[in-house]
Formats: sequence, C-alpha cells, structure tokens
Amino acid sequence: MYEQYLTLSLLGVLAIVLGATILILNKILGPQKWTKSKLDTFEAGNEPEGDARQRFSVRFYLVAILFILFDIEVVFMFPWAVLFREYVASGMGLFMLMEMFVFIGILVLGLAYVWRKGALEWD
Repeated sequence: MYEQYLTLSLLGVLAIVLGATILILNKILGPQKWTKSKLDTFEAGNEPEGDARQRFSVRFYLVAILFILFDIEVVFMFPWAVLFREYVASGMGLFMLMEMFVFIGILVLGLAYVWRKGALEWD
C-alpha cells in the first residue's frame, strides 16, 4: 500500500544526506582564515554608505503591487489556453473565448483606471 511513497522517501533521504555531506565537507575543506575584507559587507562591489533604513516612495510599492497583481492574473490564462482545444472539441469553444475576452476586458479596465489615477507615474 505504501510502495508508492518509497521513491519519494528515498529522494528525501538522499537530499538530506547530500546536503549534510556538502556542509560537512565545506567545514572540513573550506578556508578558515577570516580577514577584515572577508567580513566586510559586499553588494555589487560598492562600499556601503548611508543608513540601510532609507525611505522609499509609496509609488515604488504601488507599482510593485500592481506588477504582481497583473502578473498573477496572466498566470490564469495558461490553464485556459491548455484546455481551450478540448472545449472547442466539445462545442463550448465560443463560450470559453467570450469568457476570456471578458477576463481580458476587466484587466484592461483595471489598467486604464490605474493609469488614469496616475499610479504608474514615476515622478
């Protein structure tokens, strides 16, 4: 009854053993000398300057949220596209096409609203 989980269990055990082996080998074979330059903060080769808690405009977060929102909405189109051929064969192709047009229309109206409100302006 549980034979179907055997492969998954072996994969999990292999992942844990391999991860532990890599960590142990890194500890044994890795360099142990800590220098000032090694302990310094590194980001794209630039020296850090200023406070890390700088303030960002609310527009930055608004544009990020809008991007995520529209990106997630587009993900809903992929299952529709995969199943569309089956719906055409069953005679519901026109209904499914109209349903997608309504969905895209709602997205376009939302984008027009956001654009008109000025949420996409980066002043």
